[in-house]
Amino acid sequence: MKELAGTGEERIRQAEEELTHIQANMGEPSEMALLARLHWWTVEYGLIGNLDHYKIYGAGLLSSISESVSCMKPDVKKIMYTLDAVNYPYDITQPQPQLFITPDFENLIRVLDKFADSLSYRRGGVFGLRKAIECGLPSTVVYSSGLQVSGIFVGNRKEEILSYIQTKGATALAVNNKELAGHNKTYHKAGFGSPVGKLKDIDLPIEECAISDLANLGIEEGKQAVLHFTSGLDVKGRVENIIQSNDKIILICFTHCEVLDTTTGQVLFEPSWGKYDMAVGEKIVSVFSGAADKEAFEQVPLLPKEMPVSSYSPEKLALHHLYQSVRDIREGNLPVSSVGEIWKQIQTFHADDWLCALEILEILKDRHYDSELQNEIVVYLEHLQVVSPAFSTLINDGLKTLKRISIMPHA
Repeated sequence: MKELAGTGEERIRQAEEELTHIQANMGEPSEMALLARLHWWTVEYGLIGNLDHYKIYGAGLLSSISESVSCMKPDVKKIMYTLDAVNYPYDITQPQPQLFITPDFENLIRVLDKFADSLSYRRGGVFGLRKAIECGLPSTVVYSSGLQVSGIFVGNRKEEILSYIQTKGATALAVNNKELAGHNKTYHKAGFGSPVGKLKDIDLPIEECAISDLANLGIEEGKQAVLHFTSGLDVKGRVENIIQSNDKIILICFTHCEVLDTTTGQVLFEPSWGKYDMAVGEKIVSVFSGAADKEAFEQVPLLPKEMPVSSYSPEKLALHHLYQSVRDIREGNLPVSSVGEIWKQIQTFHADDWLCALEILEILKDRHYDSELQNEIVVYLEHLQVVSPAFSTLINDGLKTLKRISIMPHA
């Protein structure tokens, strides 16, 4: 909002207050929030080694001169990296009070895999469905038959054994992340509900049955059938179609159908509602955010009515061009000899910019090139520390870091 042209100070203040309130009342962190913590304490702010000897590998630390220095201080607590890191939130606006050290990169994989075991997409079942209901956004449940149901899930069933799923609004069915023909969100625009579980009459899960097995149970296309689930749900209706995929039964389509919860007397589907498509599967083996077939489900992100407008002065654009030239030298797209002209431009037109000078100095030291120019830039930066106190600490930390690179004679 601060980036949008014309936003008033009062509106910004209100938005900041709302954000502060939301941050203070977010409740239990989501799976995504916990994963973000692991990302933060490793990819962004990770250390590797042991409690006595460690090195930086996190990109956030490596990209910040000040934090790459301050993180080594003893008042920043160092903790060996385990799954317990998910219990440590972070504030991107403040120095981190603790950092985590992994003994090796293989440990990162072990911790991440252990964390993944706790997530809905691996656990499925009641746990996963509750997560989908809580988030209130399009999610996908995966039956043990392989059928995927994507939509916004609802319900307040308290049972510990999952027996029924229900969505509201547009829902789509898929297999192997590919939408099932005739079962898009337009067809299932009013929602979708279906049992989960086994039949009372047979130990074999429905998805594992052959067509002949179902016939022996009285479940045949063109005939009336009654399915009694072990959970107490009854499905009664005329079987119109039995759909298979990968040698498993995934869907049984009924007309004139009623779905009744015999334990409560609640009618979950009535014949007057139309055709009933019953998902098949003994269990929900996975639950994950978003649709199975994202392209077909048309998950288009909402865009703001106004986009941030960036307006740079000719002077600032010229400085950006110099930074790009420094990057081109670093990546080998320009010769190192080009630094001389870049340095002249910095001195002449951007004398208060310290970072580009520091980057040039880093390249010169790394390439062991032009020791005289190196010394000239060091003197320039030391002078800038005096005339621009606001940048003094940043410049000092940068120079300390570069002192590790020996100054060599002119190449």
